[in-house]
Amino acid sequence: VNATSLGRMRITSWNLLHGQPIPPLSAGPSQESLSAAVRRLETEVIAVQEVDYKLPRSNSRNQISDIADAIGAKDWAFSPSIIGTPGEKWRKLNGADSRMVSDEKSDLAGSYGIAIASTIPVLKWHRLDLGNSVVGMPLVVPTESETSSKPKIRAIYVHDEPRLALGATLANGWTVFNTHLSFVPGFNFAQLGKIKRWAKELSAENNCRVVIMGDLNLPKNLPVLASDWISLVQENTYPSWGPKIQFDYILAQGLQPGEYHPLSDSQLSISRLGMSDHLPLSVEILK
Repeated sequence: VNATSLGRMRITSWNLLHGQPIPPLSAGPSQESLSAAVRRLETEVIAVQEVDYKLPRSNSRNQISDIADAIGAKDWAFSPSIIGTPGEKWRKLNGADSRMVSDEKSDLAGSYGIAIASTIPVLKWHRLDLGNSVVGMPLVVPTESETSSKPKIRAIYVHDEPRLALGATLANGWTVFNTHLSFVPGFNFAQLGKIKRWAKELSAENNCRVVIMGDLNLPKNLPVLASDWISLVQENTYPSWGPKIQFDYILAQGLQPGEYHPLSDSQLSISRLGMSDHLPLSVEILK
């Protein structure tokens, strides 16, 4: 029985790292391993960050379409943050570039961004551009280790890429938002404030309840600081091979503890698969 028919909705957020195996392998991600990982989540709505759209490094697959097929979702959308490959050669979107893809006909091949797939019908898609910090930062990235099953870590200077939020208004009275915020402290907190205000506006326009998911790059429950938002899952998500910090969140307003149920078992199944440097977060909303 579909959970939504019982007034339930199971949702997941996952920074995918384009399906990269951990430790990193030269072969890169495969459609089969990604689909198997997503099926284990047993989710109805999935918000993914760091997802590729027909990039050579991920075998030129439409990754969100593959994810949608894996969970049996008819509705999906991809929104690019950049054209090209992050950390390599890329450019910002220009006026001629599509801002969203929700079918197989697109001019966005070779892009990277965020996406949502849903087994619950999507009535309307939304996009909010958040810009990027002019200042970059050194970031730690996993690399293959010749002596250990755990990846080696190295620091590289990374320029901040443009950020955005993607929203899906669902037929069950909810709008879910997906985002991957800047890694620059302060700038990411301001971006989250914009999304919260946008979510409030769309909630009033569409007479719906809202949830914000994604890699917020904010630790220690900072995303709910000085607000009426609550974090539905409080679990460390990074790094996946030994999580010590929470960067990934599912936020909502007005839900009481008995109205949602965090699903941490899904994290364990994913971590054993050795994919991505983040663990997924899942929750079942019971309203």
